[in-house]
This record gives sequence, C-alpha cells and structure tokens, in this order.
Amino acid sequence: MTSAVDPDLRTDRAAHLPHWEFVAMIALLMALNAAAIDVYIPALSDIGQALGVTDENSRQWIISAYVLGFGGAQVIYGPLSDRFGRRRVLFTGLGIYVAAALAMIFAPTFGILIALRVVQGIGAAATRVVALSVVRDRFRGAQMASTMSLVMMVFMVMPVFAPNLGSAVLFFGDWRELAGVMCLIGVLATVWAFLRLPETLNPADRRELTGRRVWEALKVIFTNRLAFGYTLATGAFFGVLFSFVAQAEQVYTQVYEIGPAFTLYFSLVACFMAVSSFANSRLVARFGTRRLSHGALTGFVLLGAVHLALAVAYGGATPFWLFIALLIPQFCFFGFIPTNFNALAMDPLGHVAGTASAVLGTVQTLGGGLLGALAGWFFNGSIVPMFTGFTVLGMLSLGLVAVAERGQLYAAPRE
Repeated sequence: MTSAVDPDLRTDRAAHLPHWEFVAMIALLMALNAAAIDVYIPALSDIGQALGVTDENSRQWIISAYVLGFGGAQVIYGPLSDRFGRRRVLFTGLGIYVAAALAMIFAPTFGILIALRVVQGIGAAATRVVALSVVRDRFRGAQMASTMSLVMMVFMVMPVFAPNLGSAVLFFGDWRELAGVMCLIGVLATVWAFLRLPETLNPADRRELTGRRVWEALKVIFTNRLAFGYTLATGAFFGVLFSFVAQAEQVYTQVYEIGPAFTLYFSLVACFMAVSSFANSRLVARFGTRRLSHGALTGFVLLGAVHLALAVAYGGATPFWLFIALLIPQFCFFGFIPTNFNALAMDPLGHVAGTASAVLGTVQTLGGGLLGALAGWFFNGSIVPMFTGFTVLGMLSLGLVAVAERGQLYAAPRE
C-alpha cells in the first residue's frame, strides 16, 4: 500500500490544518454544488408558475443548465490550477458563483434565470477541480479514497439538508430567497477557505500554460488506460444520479402523490448514501478500491434490473413501499462507487492533478449531466424511464471498467 501522504508534497505548507478541518472544508466546497442543485428541487413548480413555464419537463432545465455549466467549465480551470496554483483558481470561481447567485435574485424571465444558472455552474466548476486536486496533492492510493469517502459522507448531507432548507425558505418566502441563501453559503465558503486553506501545489509541479504543455498533460490522461477508463465509467455512472435528481420531484409528487413531504423521502435515500460513503472510508483499506467498487456497481445494476422488471409488471410503478425498499439499498451501493472510481482515475496522474481533475470532472458532470437530462426528458408519468436509465447507464459503466481493467474485475487490491 502506498504512503498515506504523497511524499512529493512539502507537507509543512499544510501541516497546520487539522485533518478533520481539511475534510470539512473540502466537503463544503464540493457541497456548494450539491446545494445549488438540491435546494431548488422543491421550488421547480413554483419557479415554473412564477415565470410562466407550463411544460413540466422544461422546468428540469433549472437543474440541467447548472450541471452543464459546471461540467463544461472544469476543463478550463484544470490547466489554470496547475499553472497558477489552487487558491487563485478557487477564489476566481467562488467569486463568479456568488455573483451569479446574487443576480438570480432579480432574474425577470425564465431564460435569464437559466443563463445565470449556467454562469453559476461555471463558477462552481472551480471548487470541484480544486477540491479533488488538493486531495490528490496530499494523498495517494487507498488513503486518498478513504479521505474522499469522508468528504463524500459530509457532501451527502447536502441532499438531506438542501431540499428541506429549500422547503423551509419557500414556507417563509419564495424561490428568489433561495438564491440569496446560496449567495450567503458561497460567501461563507470563500471566507473560510481564504483564511485557512493553504496552497498545496508543489512548486516543482507547476506547469507552463502553453498549448504544448496542456496537450502533453491531456495526452498523459487520455493514453493512460486505467485513468481514462475510470473517467468514462464515472461519467456514465453519474448519469444515474443526475437523472434521479432531475426526475425526483415528478416521481414523488406525480407518480406517488406524496406532495411537499417528498423532500423527506429524498433525504432518507441521501442519508443511506452518506452512511455507505462512511463505510467505504473504513472498508477500502481492507478490501481495496477495486473489489468494493466493482462489487457495488454489479449490485447496483442487478437491483436496477429487478426494479425495472417489477415496475413493468405493475403497469409502470411499483407500490411505494416496494419502491423505497428497493431504492434505498440500490443507492447504498452508490456510496462505494464514484469515490473509489475517482481515486483510481487520479492515482497515476499526480503530476498533472489539476488538469486530470478537470478532465475527470468534465466527463463526469457534463457527460453525466447530458445523460441524466436525456433520461429525465423521457419521464412519462411512470418510473420505467428512470430505472431503464439506471440499468443501462450502470451496465455501460461496468463495461467501461471491464475495458479499463482488461476484463479483470473484482481483482485483489493493488494499492
């Protein structure tokens, strides 16, 4: 197993930051993205009514537009962070994020709101690139996967907290106040990181910002079978999450007629995802990233196929108790997959960590966002499209992993 801390990092620059605070700060930076998505889930109908959007599926663009901006901009921030350092890029992105959130309070039309959501996503892209790069700057191997699992555990609290925060804000105000809340959270993250997060990029790893040097970094990523294979597999699998988020309100309120209380069930699923992420942080050193993630992905696909078959047999939707009983264990598997896939993709790319993080993030969020939006567009008043997407995207991800590993799935840990 590799050392917990990357020996190439000058650890004195980060030694003053306790591990728990490091994990919490990185989690908050990544959670800005989940919060900006999930806080709007209970407000989709209100926004549509207020801005004259009658097509319910079109309201999903409030989610999809942010994801597309978030995914597409990461490829820009990666080379910048490898050249100028993590902090400069982080605060540039956070400034864009906060400014867009502030402007959204006054958005007069649905089109302008969607445009601002794209801009907000572009700003948030820096937080994702820098967060993953900083973790890779400090850790390698199973310890990196374990640290990312703890980050993801905190990150998963956002799907529990954000929709209910959104519902609470809507109880006292309207959807415009949600943008104000996101602006304040962005300011909090900016101040904390400015005061406490050190620069983690080793000066020896700074890369010139030229077309040739960027191409050399991209060539390293694209020609590394494991890194690029797991990058594609992560992108395919994240389509599952984005399709679920895009369709959640419609599934809970229209198919099962839960009403505003659907955020509680949405949060329940997220709680189990957080628990499984914590379990991964404890189990990954014992069983290895490959065994855990490959086994979990197989279980996810099998449960998805079972749920799909039952939904068809029930005429489009299983009874609600069965829906929840199958959805919870399926998303428990989720906690063992993206974190380990990220670690496996990033592990051999430490010398180009910023660019690698950007490529991984772009494929993961832009690719996953497009696939999720496509799956969400096929919503037809049943759960069949959603679980068709779950099963197909899960199988695609498993196939890409098999290619990356040359067919050697569930292998003994190499860390």
